[in-house]
Amino acid sequence: MPKRPKTTDEVLRQSEIAAHLAMARPRVLAALTRQFSSLDIAEDAYQEACMRALERWPAAGLPRDPTAWLLMTGRNATIDRIRRDKRLFFKDELPESSEATNDVETELADQIDMSELRDDVLRLMFMCCHPELSLQDQLALALKVIGGFSVDKIARAFVVKPKAMEQRITRAKKKAAIVAVRIDTPSLQERTARLDAVCVMAYLLFNEGYTASGGDEHIRAELCEEAIRLVRLLLTLFPSQAEVMGLLALCLFQHSRRRARLGADDSLVPLEEQDRTLWNRQEITEGQVLLEKALRHGRAGPYQIQAAIAAVHCAAEKAEHTNWREIERLYAALEQVQPTPVVSLNRAVALSKVKNAQAGLDYLATLSHSLANYLYFHTTQASLLKEAGHPKQAIAAYKQALLLGPTEQEADHIRAQMEQCGEIE
Repeated sequence: MPKRPKTTDEVLRQSEIAAHLAMARPRVLAALTRQFSSLDIAEDAYQEACMRALERWPAAGLPRDPTAWLLMTGRNATIDRIRRDKRLFFKDELPESSEATNDVETELADQIDMSELRDDVLRLMFMCCHPELSLQDQLALALKVIGGFSVDKIARAFVVKPKAMEQRITRAKKKAAIVAVRIDTPSLQERTARLDAVCVMAYLLFNEGYTASGGDEHIRAELCEEAIRLVRLLLTLFPSQAEVMGLLALCLFQHSRRRARLGADDSLVPLEEQDRTLWNRQEITEGQVLLEKALRHGRAGPYQIQAAIAAVHCAAEKAEHTNWREIERLYAALEQVQPTPVVSLNRAVALSKVKNAQAGLDYLATLSHSLANYLYFHTTQASLLKEAGHPKQAIAAYKQALLLGPTEQEADHIRAQMEQCGEIE
């Protein structure tokens, strides 16, 4: 007999359950990793808990505390399996287990130490930021472990074959395992260092989605959304951290423009040419609230300043209304707290808007050595050279940019700009 089609209520219920499972994953997986001292065992335990949830929750309804239910269910199922498998050995006596009931989370709710759970999650996140891992491995591991992405999906995101990605993640897990088995409670200084590392990882993950480093897709919204989810989790764990608020605000401001960044033919649309009615005003408003709350702490860090710059762009109803003087002032402040060539590159653009293209070119001249292999240095230089009336030099800079691995959309945009330079001549 053919299967009965699902009703709208059933589809919505399954969607709600899937959302709860995804939200609980980092906390449950982190706690199980600490309990069993193995990420692989923890992942299996979480999957078992999810399967039981999918069997029980549609009929019984969501438990009062889904996270506690999943944690207790995964823990008990794993203990039962370990007891049945005499080949596994644990130095400590395993606690007695009990079959999950509809109200099993009530038993666990009184036992959960929220500060310990927070450290568990941070420990899991820090495992993904292991300093011996390459940046690509860190991001791939975070998507697999914390995000629960499939290997195929991660492979597509980084434009590699699934088998190669699976091998990469397996190697990264083994190398990072020494962090996962540490069950000591981190000191305040260690926690701060770990939080900084996780923020950097989340920011880099967002940037990989915002502007892909390769392949034929310029924007990978799924990576941006996973990074935002990760930062939201961080803010839940550390609600008074102004820089985490700033990072979330920055991601929301940038992500709010996604629908306007590509044209109908998938061509890149520069910021000044975007249809601002397509910007997501709900995300912009949330970002503004977060930024204002963060700035009230009086300790503006790099994420807050970058968010403030993005907020200025979002506040302008038209490109010509952009307050470039404020943006240049903010970039000058960012240079003080984060003196990097890329920050200076962005300040050069702001200076060109406040003064003229030549002022921007003069500032860029000091960065030519440090950013010689940076794609956006050459596209920025080319744009300013074109604006300053030097089309031949602009074409040369655009040609250099094409040698540095732009995405397909970026390459098409660069070639279009080169054609315009030819028309200027």
